[in-house]
Amino acid sequence: MEEIEPKTGKYALKYGIILGVIGIVLSLMLYSQDLHYQIDLKRLFINLLLSLTFIVVGGSLAMIEFRKVNNDFISFRQGLKIGVGVALVSGIIGILFNFILTEIIDPETTEKAINYASEMMLDAGMSKNDVDKAMEDQKNQNPFKQLGMGLIFSIILGFIGSIIPALIIKKQENLN
Repeated sequence: MEEIEPKTGKYALKYGIILGVIGIVLSLMLYSQDLHYQIDLKRLFINLLLSLTFIVVGGSLAMIEFRKVNNDFISFRQGLKIGVGVALVSGIIGILFNFILTEIIDPETTEKAINYASEMMLDAGMSKNDVDKAMEDQKNQNPFKQLGMGLIFSIILGFIGSIIPALIIKKQENLN
């Protein structure tokens, strides 16, 4: 009787949901402190570093679990699929929650973010006209473009964060 190989999507979905829920909890923590709209270079870097760390850890755990149920074998390709899938699922959850947060829970988030960014730019020495122009561009952004960019960013981050774990965790069957 032939064994059925487990599906990588099952593990990507499971760990993607876990990471998505963790992301929601972190977002709610920021919201409770009224910091959810404050984006500057330092916070952006910390957010990127945390996201990459979560993707590496979550993707690695998913790859290890997949390998255990797959007779202790996982190819680099399977590992990469799982890691990118984890990032994509968690990214979709994050994007959906962000939409709920900014449109339903706190519809003034965009205005708060624009005011915060304006203050930061003025403090950095930009002229009032340059700040007004930059903020006008921010107000007129296409939400579908932002959605697409968020998904692309999730996939790229998932790919980057999955390469090394997939190389380390892979274990091929001996075909001799």
